[in-house]
Amino acid sequence: MTTTLIILVIAAVFVGALMRATFGFGEAVISMPLLALLPIELHTAISLIGLAGLTVAVFTVSTSWQYVDRAILIRLAIMTLIGIPAGLLLVKFASGLFISIGLGLFLIVYGCYSIAKPMLTEKNQRQLLNEPFWAIPFGFAAGMLGSAYNFNGVPVVVYGTMRRWEPARFRGMLQAHFLISGLLVVIGQAIGGLWTKDLFLLFGLSLPAIVIATLLGFFIHRRIPSHKFESYVFGLIILLGTVLVVSSV
Repeated sequence: MTTTLIILVIAAVFVGALMRATFGFGEAVISMPLLALLPIELHTAISLIGLAGLTVAVFTVSTSWQYVDRAILIRLAIMTLIGIPAGLLLVKFASGLFISIGLGLFLIVYGCYSIAKPMLTEKNQRQLLNEPFWAIPFGFAAGMLGSAYNFNGVPVVVYGTMRRWEPARFRGMLQAHFLISGLLVVIGQAIGGLWTKDLFLLFGLSLPAIVIATLLGFFIHRRIPSHKFESYVFGLIILLGTVLVVSSV
């Protein structure tokens, strides 16, 4: 593994951690496509982002725990645990080409949804998915996407948006879910054989960058209006997804 490759991996992890610390979610949808374009093993990339996301969650959850709805969090956590094996099977038995194309398409759809979300919200101000049942499919999707692509937060982001959680509760629920689901996903990835010999070397080298990105993200979050920065970020997500699909085909 060359020095240039290590620097590029650390840079991809840094950008993702900065995204998470600034907005509360999104590190995997930034870091995973960047790592997928580098010549490192897919399992190494998946496990690295899993460990990085768990580390950021540990740093940030203490500031927002008071806003957590524990009943919803428990349902999400249980179903996340159940969904993890499905994602591990997907990674173990699906082809790398299928995973890359699926990842790219998911990024495009997620980016388009995020950009269109404010317009949809203006047309429909009522809460959706208020029944406790709805935590079950979203929790399962979080576990499956988390163990497969480290996208354990995306289903909860969609769920919280449709429930119209206020900002403090939204951020608190995300960080608490990331801490629990991230721990479950990392354990599942280890048991599922996704840990490789290069994982801990890259994680150890990336750890200072994760800490710096977390502190910098807190600084940016307090000083830059997030809604202006979000539009550029989600546009970048769509672009990266398109590049990943085109390069895979």
